[in-house]
Amino acid sequence: MAEFTIILGNKNYSSWSLRPWLALKQTGAPFDEVVIPLSESTTKPEILRHSPSGKVPLLKRGDLAVWDSLAICEYLAETFPEAQLWPADPNARAVARSISAEMHSGFAALRQHYPMNMRSSFPGRQPTQEAQADVIRIGALWRDARLRFGAGGPFLFGAFSIADCMYAPVVSRFRTYKLELEEVTQAYCDAVWALPAMQEWLVAATDEPMIIESAEF
Repeated sequence: MAEFTIILGNKNYSSWSLRPWLALKQTGAPFDEVVIPLSESTTKPEILRHSPSGKVPLLKRGDLAVWDSLAICEYLAETFPEAQLWPADPNARAVARSISAEMHSGFAALRQHYPMNMRSSFPGRQPTQEAQADVIRIGALWRDARLRFGAGGPFLFGAFSIADCMYAPVVSRFRTYKLELEEVTQAYCDAVWALPAMQEWLVAATDEPMIIESAEF
């Protein structure tokens, strides 16, 4: 048994599960994973066997349980400083934390109107006004980060960071719904999508038999 175990929801649909899983992969530490099907009669009791919050994801390490995607990412950053999950520059790190927190607490219209569905394609789904505002705001965040801090690589702050983990599900959404993106935004999406870890998650998501009807169009 590995030192770490991460409890996840369906890989095709659970955006919150994807985020800390990517961070955990970035550390290089071996880990076990448990996938709990969501939106089923057994979901809640099965999650409660692992998670005091009744939600996924959750990271286990011995007697320690860490829940909430961003809290797990922060714990991994502290546990594996060599993985450099936050930018080394204090200003870049402050902005990275700010945009990660904005993703964590915001963009409800985007989540609702464009649910994550990695294995499917739904072009032509017209955004609501609120969802379009979220798309515009995210594009502005990405452009600003790339312009100010992205010189060292293809990700928001150059090297891959927790900020990229937090926005990886948005990359998936933009791809699923075939949203038209500016050149800088599209290049960033391409870089995230090409990550070996992202492709590994996609393969697993594609192979899942579970269906959540509310995320199918």
